[in-house]
Amino acid sequence: MTLRPMAQLRTYAQFKRYCGAVGADLPADEIAVFGAESPLAQPYVYRGRQLTNRFAVLPMEGWDGGADGGPSDLTRRRWRRFGQSGAKLIWGGEAVAVRHDGRANARQLVINEATVGGIAELRQELMGAHRERFGADDDLLIGLQLTHSGRFCRPNSAKLEPVVLYRHPLLDDKFQVDDDSCVMNDAEIATLIEDFGEAAVLARKAGYDFVDIKHCHGYLGHEFLSAVDRRGKYGGSFDNRTRFLRETVELIRTRAPGLDIGLRLSAVDWIPFQAGPDRIGEPAPYNGDRYPYAFGGDGSGIAYDLSEPRKFLALLQALDIQLVCITVGSPYYNFHIQRPAAFPPSDGYLLPEDPLVGVARQIKVTAELKASFPDLTIVGSGYSYLQDWLPNVAQATVSAGMTDFVGLGRMALSYPELPADLLAGKRLQRKRICRTFSDCTTAPRNGMVSGCYPLDKFYKTRDGYDRLMAIKKETALR
Repeated sequence: MTLRPMAQLRTYAQFKRYCGAVGADLPADEIAVFGAESPLAQPYVYRGRQLTNRFAVLPMEGWDGGADGGPSDLTRRRWRRFGQSGAKLIWGGEAVAVRHDGRANARQLVINEATVGGIAELRQELMGAHRERFGADDDLLIGLQLTHSGRFCRPNSAKLEPVVLYRHPLLDDKFQVDDDSCVMNDAEIATLIEDFGEAAVLARKAGYDFVDIKHCHGYLGHEFLSAVDRRGKYGGSFDNRTRFLRETVELIRTRAPGLDIGLRLSAVDWIPFQAGPDRIGEPAPYNGDRYPYAFGGDGSGIAYDLSEPRKFLALLQALDIQLVCITVGSPYYNFHIQRPAAFPPSDGYLLPEDPLVGVARQIKVTAELKASFPDLTIVGSGYSYLQDWLPNVAQATVSAGMTDFVGLGRMALSYPELPADLLAGKRLQRKRICRTFSDCTTAPRNGMVSGCYPLDKFYKTRDGYDRLMAIKKETALR
């Protein structure tokens, strides 16, 4: 596959022609409207609160907190930049573990009595930066994503310390699950629910508007949804696989009344991919007629069926959870469908499809679910790879009602002010547009802090920059 860099698609005709050539059915307006008339500048009323644009900052996994789980100066810098972005919906800022053993890395934030003050200060830093740039902060909606990393826990070092819900025939070998001692029992799940409840109480104390009960990307909340083989009350049937969510919501509503709840969902998952003989990603071999462990999958492992995701969104609606962020897959075992990128992470595989196909898939899944649940507030993901064409596609999806908000993840690291520039009528700063080099993934996976090393001058001057360049050269996949 010959991948054409997005930066080379300088005209609308070139962009649409290339989309057609690679099979990416993407909605896009020929003219991106900048300024107050942009569809992305139109207000949205959420539970009586008016948010004055359609941009959201998506939660990312931080790798620069303290050993105690509190934020560092690097964390505070990132959150101030979120505030300067101009986005009115801050979806969780970043993933925050509800207890130490649930950290995805030894520098991930943890919320507890010792750290809640620092986590409250992050919100204040964000609001202060927003207020300084835009004159007010009363039109912000700020959440905190609560998580336990499950199969991908590394709470103390680079060593995996997995906690799982069931033995997986493919992922166990890949992520060092050697015996049943890693499998949570029902009593341990009950304790975890208590931990989520206490974390929510602290999040309310810290001033956050909502918490996200994370159900995406292969982490523990997401793994509940695929626990089809688990015995007992948390596995097997759809009712059992969603019991953790229902009991957690009930506890949060009891312990932290008035705190809103959102949910980020991997609405579609696929079989794990691995590098083939030519290093191109391919589905891992599975001995079975039907692959049952992909929530939202059709059984083939490489396509989707939204029957259960629609059932899940209906449950959210019944639980009075209106705020839903849609994503897909996992960065750990099928990154190309979850985080389309021109340059794979160092521990990945060569691309089996053009990244635009992955973007189009995420937008289509989100649009189909929004059409089924028009009253839910839906946030879309996967837009950063669009790069220069992000405004054209984003305004087309919002105008057509395919999503309510456009979420920015990696782009908020390299160019957080993109929403502010677009909404102020300014042309985009092309040198700051995320080109999906995957350094924000490769660096932390090799022991360095998170950040945009190629485009943010602040990180280019850090000690880890030269080491990162050497690692990329040694493990080049492109």
